[in-house]
Amino acid sequence: MCEVRQPSAQPDPSAPPFNAPAARRLRAALGMGPEHVAYGMRVSYGLPYVTPDLVTAWERGTVTPSNPELTALASVLWCSPGELIGRPRTLREHRIARAVAPEDVAHAIGMDLRGYLRMEAREDWRGNERQSAALARVLDLDLPDFVAVTGREAKLADLLHSAVTTRWQAYVRPVMKLAPLDKDVVEEVLQGLHQDYQGHMAATLSWGGGSRSASESGRDFLDRIVGNFWSAVAALTA
Repeated sequence: MCEVRQPSAQPDPSAPPFNAPAARRLRAALGMGPEHVAYGMRVSYGLPYVTPDLVTAWERGTVTPSNPELTALASVLWCSPGELIGRPRTLREHRIARAVAPEDVAHAIGMDLRGYLRMEAREDWRGNERQSAALARVLDLDLPDFVAVTGREAKLADLLHSAVTTRWQAYVRPVMKLAPLDKDVVEEVLQGLHQDYQGHMAATLSWGGGSRSASESGRDFLDRIVGNFWSAVAALTA
């Protein structure tokens, strides 16, 4: 007798971020009830334990579907898995969101499947520049996501911290090595961030808050430095 897999009530840390409101919205748009979704997943995708209550729990965000469940749910709802996923954060999540098999990614980047899956599981990209470029193409990664999934975001944050707190000119080329942008764009963005940071610190001091308030305000600015950088890049290149 085959053992029937039961869904876990605990969140699956390996599962992609699930967009519960999107699942509910897509089901309603099709005129389906949770019972229809559950039936389709049981009959067509071999998931006999899926009940209307489980579908409702997914839509409420109290339970997260596993990868096979997410794929089956997307098929029943006539959508791509990416439409049921929140903003991807990791290499694995980007691949799942685009419904690309790991074998296809490994082939496209010229890497053996086991090695690719190992890097995906460890969130430790070690591909060379050619493989990184191929990865960006096969997963259609924009530049901020490419920097994040290839493990360059922490280094970029360090460079940006130094650029806004010291001489920004010295960090143009190092930033360009991590984020392949035109030199003029990087120069203008770094100069603007430097001015924003210095002006923010000066304004805080002038309000009479003293060095402690300035320090806290400066830390807050630096905590958002990567997001500020990409926002400035987007505004400049739009």
